[in-house]
Amino acid sequence: MRVGVVGAGGKMGREVCRTVGGDPELELVAAVDPQLAGIDLRQLTGEDAGGLSIEKDLGALVDAGAEVVVDFTRADAARDTLAWCAGAGIHAVVGTTGFNDEDITTLERLFAGPEQGAPNCIVAANFAIGAVLMMRFAEMAAPWFEGAEIVELHHDGKLDAPSGTSMRTAERMAAARAAAGVDEFAGDRTTTVMVEGARGGAGPGGTRMHSVRLTGLIAHQEVMFGAVGQGLTIRHDSYDRTSFMAGVALAIKAVTTRAGLTLGLDSLLGF
Repeated sequence: MRVGVVGAGGKMGREVCRTVGGDPELELVAAVDPQLAGIDLRQLTGEDAGGLSIEKDLGALVDAGAEVVVDFTRADAARDTLAWCAGAGIHAVVGTTGFNDEDITTLERLFAGPEQGAPNCIVAANFAIGAVLMMRFAEMAAPWFEGAEIVELHHDGKLDAPSGTSMRTAERMAAARAAAGVDEFAGDRTTTVMVEGARGGAGPGGTRMHSVRLTGLIAHQEVMFGAVGQGLTIRHDSYDRTSFMAGVALAIKAVTTRAGLTLGLDSLLGF
């Protein structure tokens, strides 16, 4: 499968290039990053890149015959890239976060399927298999507890807060409670706040959400549940960006078979 990477010069983009280049079922045919155009990709990845250089324009993806594009950039750039991919008939795998409801509606329209040969798109807030399982476990636990709070911790270069993973987790927890006929989580009873924001923000279903940004972190999340006499904490840690690559490779290989827009990796894992 011929793969192009957009945002190839970023930390995640470089890791995707290494992963694609090292997978015998995939072939890295193009790397795009306007800010680093002209640089030999090997200088960024430290590995043989088949002589590829970073390209400036998306047109390089068509020139290289890319069948799938992997996008790890910023939401504002990804919007343009995905519209371009849909128009060019190229499948897309997206790890960029910060999309809103309107963006998702637009992607559903752009990647409408299921016509023969129509491009498909997989968007995931988190490609770490453990993180996908964490969200599933939290969804299962949500109807059984009186309260819940999410703490997500990321590197200090992350631009959006709360993270896409934590927002998706809270949404799924809220949906699970609604499906079970259970009200939203108990409201916050705090009456005195000494520092603004100390109690985080109220997310979907009344879940309190907290974002930590620190140098040295990669991606971490705790979901804490409370009920009378007991508590449950579900935590996932990504200590290195390689933790996301198994999910990225899985999505690349599956995207041609998933008509239209797919959100998350759950269906790829069978749940």
